[in-house]
Amino acid sequence: MSFLAGLNDAQRRAVDHRDGPLLVVAGAGSGKTRALTHRIGHLIGHHGVDPNELLAVTFTNKAAREMLGRAKSLLRTESGGVPEISTIHALCARVLRRHAPRLGYPERFAIVDRGEQESIARKVLKELRVHDAVLRPGELVDRISRWKSAAVRPDGAFDTLAADAPESWELSAAGYRRYQDALRAAGAVDFDDLLLVVEELFARHEEARRAEAGRFDHVLVDEYQDTSGIQERILEARVRGPRSICVV
Repeated sequence: MSFLAGLNDAQRRAVDHRDGPLLVVAGAGSGKTRALTHRIGHLIGHHGVDPNELLAVTFTNKAAREMLGRAKSLLRTESGGVPEISTIHALCARVLRRHAPRLGYPERFAIVDRGEQESIARKVLKELRVHDAVLRPGELVDRISRWKSAAVRPDGAFDTLAADAPESWELSAAGYRRYQDALRAAGAVDFDDLLLVVEELFARHEEARRAEAGRFDHVLVDEYQDTSGIQERILEARVRGPRSICVV
């Protein structure tokens, strides 16, 4: 089948671009998901790209499911299946499953949920003798998440505080280290750790980064404007060298 049929000129150019970097700028409702999925189909069905060498990343589970469904529909008459389509966090979880022991995590590490996070935070605050009136477990978890989203590790948390920061923030910085130590002792990570730990993996273990980068020759990233610094660095590490990346 022709994967260019029914597309407008701009969509057709995005779909038909073969190699090298490609930036697609598109507003809501302009058919960008259609262009992305048709590009996936065109690479596989027309250019003969192995689906196992193509990765598509978006930033919500709902969007990933929609893109996967569209790709399956487009490729139903083609052989070889569909490529890996997922969120950045799901991608990082799979990477970590392959390499966790390199960083001292068990192969079957756990990913804690919000309730388990707050349980750990509650124990940390008890150890620090901090009353709920000063800092609640949920607040500590939220502040740790903000630090992790900004790629701030425990050792750097105090450096982010202003000179006149409230005492609760200083306690949060102290609690961050204990919280992370508790996760480590349990052989577990939280949702934000999936990004931090994979970035650490790529920085400390070049052979692991090369192995992961070599898995895909074509990478497509949807909603690129929402990509954080740490997400961008992880994706960049996957496509170093003579590979194709398309961002929308």
